[in-house]
Amino acid sequence: MTEPLVELEHEFSLDIDYDPSRWLELPPRWDTEEWQDIDAWARTCAELLWRSYGQDPGESGISFLAGVLRRFAEAFAPEPFDTRVLLRMWEPATMPLQVFSMVKPAQGDREETLRFLVGAEDLDAVEPPVVESFHTELGEGLRTFRYLRQDDTPEVIAALRYAWRDEEVGADVVLWTATDDTARVIRAAQDIEELAHKVSVAVWNLEPDDEESPDTKS
Repeated sequence: MTEPLVELEHEFSLDIDYDPSRWLELPPRWDTEEWQDIDAWARTCAELLWRSYGQDPGESGISFLAGVLRRFAEAFAPEPFDTRVLLRMWEPATMPLQVFSMVKPAQGDREETLRFLVGAEDLDAVEPPVVESFHTELGEGLRTFRYLRQDDTPEVIAALRYAWRDEEVGADVVLWTATDDTARVIRAAQDIEELAHKVSVAVWNLEPDDEESPDTKS
């Protein structure tokens, strides 16, 4: 899958004001301070999700959902603190959709950089990417929707990407999802659009002896 690579820099972190009734965040890999292990996290979240929907999980519902959440965590849980991963959750028996967010120091011309980050000129796309602008509180950003080949197989991946620049703190933000289930991307598209408006950048003071929390937020 030809997704643009983004160089990571540990100067920023992301704040996301997401709706917990729709989104479940994957903890960093692996946050043993808060959770005993990945199984404990997956089981607890599965129980809470079934309870929140007021449905009877039956004999296998909780175990099934816990297994799904574990696989997503194993595949997508982030390592750096400048990356966060959310799952768009629906009914407990419905497969979630992973959505990634990342922040990096702003570099180069704004328009050129944003087009690169969303893959606007992706020559490996099945067809020319659909490129649109969208408005954020921080200014205009770009959004693309593309169909990509998974390596050399006939499998097609649907990819939705957002990118914008926070000029105040000098950071570029990327929000994206990619999956072979186009219907899930379409179903989540409006929620992902709303999520893009709820992302802000926190700037960290990287002095060697400073362990304080972020000192500036956009």
